[in-house]
Amino acid sequence: MGKSTKTLGLITAPGYPDELREKLQQQLPDLLSYYVDENYAWDVAYSIDALTGVTEDSNKVLNATLDKRKDYGWEFAICLTDLPFFNDKKPIVAEAYVQESVALISLPGLGSTPMFKRIRESILQLVNEMYYGSSDEDRERAEQRIQAKNGNQHNELKNKSSTRLVGKRGFERLSPLQRETPYESESNIDVRFTVKSRFSGALRVLSGMVRANRPWAMFPSFMKVIIIAFTTGSYALVFPTLWQLSNNYGIWRMFMLSIASILAMVGWIILAHKLWEKPNEERADYLRKLYNTATVLTLLVTVSMYYFLLFLLFSVAVIALIPMGMMQSQLSGTVGYVNYFYIAWTATSVSTIIGALGSALENEDIVLSSTYGYRQRQRYEQIKETEEEKEEAEEEKKEAAEEKKEAAQEKKEAQQEN
Repeated sequence: MGKSTKTLGLITAPGYPDELREKLQQQLPDLLSYYVDENYAWDVAYSIDALTGVTEDSNKVLNATLDKRKDYGWEFAICLTDLPFFNDKKPIVAEAYVQESVALISLPGLGSTPMFKRIRESILQLVNEMYYGSSDEDRERAEQRIQAKNGNQHNELKNKSSTRLVGKRGFERLSPLQRETPYESESNIDVRFTVKSRFSGALRVLSGMVRANRPWAMFPSFMKVIIIAFTTGSYALVFPTLWQLSNNYGIWRMFMLSIASILAMVGWIILAHKLWEKPNEERADYLRKLYNTATVLTLLVTVSMYYFLLFLLFSVAVIALIPMGMMQSQLSGTVGYVNYFYIAWTATSVSTIIGALGSALENEDIVLSSTYGYRQRQRYEQIKETEEEKEEAEEEKKEAAEEKKEAAQEKKEAQQEN
């Protein structure tokens, strides 16, 4: 006789990486059997729902997750959201409503790396909490079961504790999590995991938000800008003025020029594509500031990647275009191959400021989708469209019912006349 099946539903907002979803669906069934209960066959379902990625209120997310669980008939449901949540200004990493078998994981609260391992361990822990309960007695019983298992199984799991959300890694030692059971103050939250320190919690959330923005996905949009900047800089390389500037600049001036060019590029992208979140009544002020900070940091990562690639291109161009003898005739003092390095560095900074500023990035949708504010607006619009479609469907249903009723009445009248 086959085992009974229990289903865990994973719910995410649109834009969640499909690769991560596929890995979770492949690995979780066997891990759930080991970590929760081997007497059942575990199935992992998946659903995309914009509602779970819209609100900044974790209770609303849990309620939306509960509705989804009931609609699909799952035994357990966990929402994976890229939104940051806070309780008393401390970042919320995960919450569970044990009685209703629903939970959420705030991906920014998990930090930046290694994301997949932390998500996987967090899911296992939350299902364990929902299955056995969150009281001290329930946790002790769950701990005894885990400790009785063969310790050599699933060595990839760093977390084999019944009270920790994830295993102890370097990031967890620097920014430890704490487990709370706020039964009295919040009846619908049975267990919550938060970051102990507000300062380290802010760093954890910001790094997680930058990762959720996926700055590397924005990089292909810089191809046009790189071509413009490289063309501008290559033209300037044939004139000795750039060589002389690089020869007379000190190392600190070079660094300041690099920082100024990168910041100028970031500022221009924000202005040109209207990425800055302005105050509005629908969003808390601290969240708006958090979103803007994450946008700036995301662009700093992407522009730094752009700057490094441009530097490599100019390094090749300098060696190919400028003979050593000609450079020695134009520059004073000791001249060597290190001057190629400084010329390429100067050309990168100058071309970024002169050639790239004013250029629009290609594929603006990708740039916009790498910011929290835009993704939130898109999700609100998607929900609004869905609600409008439902209203239209209900209206059509009512009209069809009325037409059917009128037809039945006409048929009845016709029969009475006959």
